[in-house]
Amino acid sequence: MSNKFGHIQKVKFPALSKLLAVGVATHEGEKWVKHRRILNPAFHVEKLKIMLPAFSLCCEELVNKWAQSLGPDGSCEVDASLELQSLTGDVISRTAFGSSYLEGRRIFQLQSEQVGRFMAAIHKIMIPGYTSFPTKNNRRMRQINNEIESILRALIGKRMQAMQEGGSTNNDLIGLLLESNKTDVNENGQSIPGMSIEEVIEECKLFYFAGMETTSILLTWTMVVLSMHPEWQDRAREEVLGLFGKHKLDYEGLNRLKTVTMILYEVLRLYPPASAFTRQTYKEIEIGGIRYPPGVIFEMSVLYTHHDKDIWGDDVHQFRPDRFAEGIFKASKEPGAFFPFGWGPRICIGQNFALLEAKMALCMILRCFEFELAPSYTHAPHTVMMLRPMHGAQIKLRAISS
Repeated sequence: MSNKFGHIQKVKFPALSKLLAVGVATHEGEKWVKHRRILNPAFHVEKLKIMLPAFSLCCEELVNKWAQSLGPDGSCEVDASLELQSLTGDVISRTAFGSSYLEGRRIFQLQSEQVGRFMAAIHKIMIPGYTSFPTKNNRRMRQINNEIESILRALIGKRMQAMQEGGSTNNDLIGLLLESNKTDVNENGQSIPGMSIEEVIEECKLFYFAGMETTSILLTWTMVVLSMHPEWQDRAREEVLGLFGKHKLDYEGLNRLKTVTMILYEVLRLYPPASAFTRQTYKEIEIGGIRYPPGVIFEMSVLYTHHDKDIWGDDVHQFRPDRFAEGIFKASKEPGAFFPFGWGPRICIGQNFALLEAKMALCMILRCFEFELAPSYTHAPHTVMMLRPMHGAQIKLRAISS
């Protein structure tokens, strides 16, 4: 369906979900084109390199926190799902808002509560009119949204004022977004109106939701799977230590990581955070010789496709990172069968950001700790918006002696 752009669109989200994330991920047509064009420069590889120190600082704080939690025997137990969500929230707070980190951290706290409340209500939101009910949960979600938007509006206003007075935009996501928005041009080189303040606010909310959830879930499943397969944990650690030793991690080195990259891809294959993508026809369309009228909803199951033995082979359910040894396109019988970040024109704009962050975090964890599943861990993947461990991810850490 990736070549049917112009015939299908995103399925409209229930009203309550608009409190979570509405932005480039949900827009259609010319509005999507404009937002994507304005956002693209913020995720360019040169901009990601500039953000690397923020990634490193947040990861350092996490491993230092874990080191201080170690008991007399040099070990401790953590719930990786909670810890890594806090990490990715810190990363997005620093990379999105830079010097306004404290405001960013407050947004992270509010957005985390918003996600929890949305998940609690997800089975009710399809009830006609439910989102208008003055329930305690609905009222609180709107209060949270109002506070998030108030913080963002004030922060954006200060940044725009500074830009008008000739100040620098800063190399954080919001600064890059505002700079790109100010200089937006179309394909003919003509200046055109950028996003409104309200649209910028929505994109900032989307930074948080997508940037925090996706990467934390990827890292959580990676720690779980490497606990189950210590031989691959050892191979990854050997690669990291061989490439970096105790030296600072840099962009070029992270790009040379082969084993770590294969592991992340295989985790994304087995446990894709977004387990399915939905699209809806808005005009008549023909697929596979069958004609579909407007209004038909298609669900493309990432999880099913990633576990199809006709595509991946009889070992489809096994953790085998070396299937990606020659890259994504040669990993399966169908080149387009691996799509954890989507596919086609609407592929996730933040995928390079997410993978770079995941590599940085995993490298720093691997060279400081060995880890295994705690006795209390129960393997129960389940999907509520995203594929996550139902009962958390209890991991036992043990310090690696210098």
